[in-house]
Amino acid sequence: MLYHLFHYLDKIFDIPGGGLFNFISFRTGLAFILALTLSTLFGRRIIDYLQKKQIGETIRDLGLEGQMSKKGTPTMGGIIIIIAILIPTLLLANLTNIYIILMLITTIWLGSIGFLDDYIKVFLKNKQGLKGKFKIVGQVGLGLIVGLTMYLSPDVMIRENKEVKGETQRVENVLYAKQDIKSSKTTIPFVKNNNFNYSEPFEWAGEKAQDYGWILFVLVAIFIVTAVSNGANLTDGLDGLATGSSAIMGVILGILAYVSGNINYAGYLNIMYLPGTGELLVFAGAFIGATIGFLWYNSFPAQVFMGDTGSLTLGGIIAVFAIAIRKELLIPILCGVFFVESLSVMIQVSYFKYTKKRYGEGKRIFKMTPLHHHYQKAGNAGIQAIFQRPLQAMPESKIVIRFWIVGIILAAVTIITLKIR
Repeated sequence: MLYHLFHYLDKIFDIPGGGLFNFISFRTGLAFILALTLSTLFGRRIIDYLQKKQIGETIRDLGLEGQMSKKGTPTMGGIIIIIAILIPTLLLANLTNIYIILMLITTIWLGSIGFLDDYIKVFLKNKQGLKGKFKIVGQVGLGLIVGLTMYLSPDVMIRENKEVKGETQRVENVLYAKQDIKSSKTTIPFVKNNNFNYSEPFEWAGEKAQDYGWILFVLVAIFIVTAVSNGANLTDGLDGLATGSSAIMGVILGILAYVSGNINYAGYLNIMYLPGTGELLVFAGAFIGATIGFLWYNSFPAQVFMGDTGSLTLGGIIAVFAIAIRKELLIPILCGVFFVESLSVMIQVSYFKYTKKRYGEGKRIFKMTPLHHHYQKAGNAGIQAIFQRPLQAMPESKIVIRFWIVGIILAAVTIITLKIR
């Protein structure tokens, strides 16, 4: 809103300083500061309100170190993150930008699903919360909206990069087409020509190949939104783990959005130019500020938990952001922490079912899943593989910081994949 207001005032009255709002870097910094301020200052009031209403976390005793001390800690703190993202974005972003509209829809959509789940758990005293099938329907619905918007919106365009080679030596020069085109192309890592068209597997279909490619793109969008939002939900088990990991991912996504939306930087990195995606940097600034501000209260020992209100929203935002800037195939690297957490659960459940069916007794690879609980749980009972180590429980803060370090390494790898091909 302020962006549009100052844009109008600067155009009509040429007021001093009004032109600052034309700079994405200025609005991003402002969005970061505002989100950080909102989440820290007003976050305290929300936490006090949650405590007053006795909206506390219900804890099951799973034998984890320090687990029962968390009982009664206010939950549904994801509201803080959502407010701290929405207000700066609404004030400072270009609200006519299709990518900003998608991110706002994502934040409100998954925030509502997560809030409903937490409401059922806390107020209706139903520990199961919202039934899993309804969560999946909501996630699939969002993925469908995102995929179809990318397909149908005339504002979602690309300019494919084409590297020019000299006669005697390789020349690092990139040319772009003179006009934007509609395409289902995306970025694929570790490949010389790092553009992959979803229609390529359907070349046998002739003229229908592009239509089938968009269908595949929509299905991939649905899968990624569902997988990443659930992965973030599973990761949210230790103080600050999901919040800090999300902030790290947000930084990288913001960088990728900016360079993809700037034809000069895109040409330097030899990646496709995506007109309009640079505006997403403003949203990324708000996202990073909101998550870091929330860490003020969510770091060990946590004064508030985000609940599904926050975790589903964070995962969904990261997924849709990556899809919007055509970097969804980098998700397994960038979101490696979420991926491994989800994978550990799938491995544990599959192995337990397999051994129970074959030997009559279920066996476990990890002491407990998701993976962060494996390091938090002490004991050596039921060791079946090397993954059962360490035998002693690690302090919660050490587990979180080590996961953050892994996340930072993966973030760096994500950036350099743009040049490793």
